[in-house]
Amino acid sequence: MSLTTLKPLLGDAKKKGYAVGAFNVVNLETIRGVIKAAEDLRSPVILQLAEVHLPHAPLEYMAPIMIEAAYKADVPVAVHFDHGTSFESISCAIKNGFSSIMFDGASYSLEDNIRLTKEIVKLGRSFDITVEAELGQVGGAEDGNKSVDHHLTDVAEAITFTNRTLVDALAVSIGNLHGQYIEEPLLRFDRLKALRESTEVPLVLHGGSGISPMDFRTCIKNGIRKINVGTALQLSSSEKIKTYCDANSRPAYFSIMDFAIEGTYETVKEHMQTFMSDGKA
Repeated sequence: MSLTTLKPLLGDAKKKGYAVGAFNVVNLETIRGVIKAAEDLRSPVILQLAEVHLPHAPLEYMAPIMIEAAYKADVPVAVHFDHGTSFESISCAIKNGFSSIMFDGASYSLEDNIRLTKEIVKLGRSFDITVEAELGQVGGAEDGNKSVDHHLTDVAEAITFTNRTLVDALAVSIGNLHGQYIEEPLLRFDRLKALRESTEVPLVLHGGSGISPMDFRTCIKNGIRKINVGTALQLSSSEKIKTYCDANSRPAYFSIMDFAIEGTYETVKEHMQTFMSDGKA
């Protein structure tokens, strides 16, 4: 099954009523943990590298490992570049073999976001890769729920944006936030439902770490087909490594690597079951 794009993954998710997990990977350990969980649960999956992580996980090093892992997997795997902010970084991801990219133009005006996204979509089509874009700004969890309504995705703008850009997936802002939530997220399901009813484009939820299983299921019921998770993997692995190191005066480096894989594996498995993608590959 191996390497694929977002289109068949999200199409099947829409047809069968589940969401595909997109997990941010930053090293070999997280890649191995994600793939192991996907294969054990027979779940399609998205391996995702975010532009913000490139100083710690250079694209030129990560891409060959991610793509090789996808080709060797016996479940469908998309290799996705997350939150690309420039033509240069997105072009680099495409050059290095990513099957899908996201352009984040949410900080621009609607017209500029449309203009730039159209250019990225044109580039993506020429290489037969899928393109995700963002409308409405997903902020950081450190800011809590303050002023979230100001950044919600506007329904009328979503119709205009998707019709003019022809993106393959749209990341929306419904009160979700990146990072570790410091207070319970207040998701606007009414806005999500309106967005689902206004466009046929698969919707994406960013900031999946810390959202309750019940809220995830409600999001999926209302049109979310791709869910991004990153911080939860880091927290789980870090906690396992800390527990091991606290109990050992001379911790073994390879044991630390094993705990990083295990922490990733357990968290990914839990999310896949919540997203109902298990058994769908």
